[in-house]
Amino acid sequence: MVVNEISAKSILSASKIYTYVINPYVGCQFGCSYCYARYMKKFTGHREAWGEFVDVKVNAAELLRKEIRKKKRDRVWISGVCDPYQPLEARYKLTRECLKILSDNDWPVVIQTRSKLVVRDIDILQGIKNCDAGMSVTTADDRIRKIFEPRASFIMDRVNSLKALHDSGIRTYAMIAPILPGAENLMEMLEGKVDYIYVDRMNYDYAKSVYRNNKLEKYLDDEYFEAVSQAIADNARRMGIECHIVF
Repeated sequence: MVVNEISAKSILSASKIYTYVINPYVGCQFGCSYCYARYMKKFTGHREAWGEFVDVKVNAAELLRKEIRKKKRDRVWISGVCDPYQPLEARYKLTRECLKILSDNDWPVVIQTRSKLVVRDIDILQGIKNCDAGMSVTTADDRIRKIFEPRASFIMDRVNSLKALHDSGIRTYAMIAPILPGAENLMEMLEGKVDYIYVDRMNYDYAKSVYRNNKLEKYLDDEYFEAVSQAIADNARRMGIECHIVF
């Protein structure tokens, strides 16, 4: 893993998903095989493989203190092209420092991660009036998790993190994206732990070889994704959980 400390020029960026996005890091240690953020290498100039480099924006909090004074208050996504709670966050605490600033200035926040480290910051998240904390949970089968995202937190660690957040009074969601084999069994695990879910399919441009190398091709077609998403939606409706299918 190549880790570089850098000084960024800005931190509170415009987003197509929410109004703003904060990415405290360039690159991601998790390096999940299907990650859409791999395209970032076209712009960063890194020669290392995706998942083998991280640039740490050590001045992220300093920049944010300045930028929020100049911009209109609106929802901030943390994060878009990196995991804000990847392992380096335990050392650098950039996400935590940015959350403190957003909380002090009453800015709404949406967290998206696949790391159990997020529970460390429950004390700050509880103080944000408009805060949603979400976990990417792609399958209920940890054997599948090891194939596609071996460096990420265990599935039950993510589920337990959602429970801890939810029980703390924080609005929670699960991002079942992309649908991986075993996702059809997720709702039983998520019941009572999330307020809503998003469901998205596999992008065929990523991780095809992982499916083939592990003889999982039967799970890589439109009918499978449609059937599983419908089953998830039906179970969510029965449990009284909002479900948003986004493909």
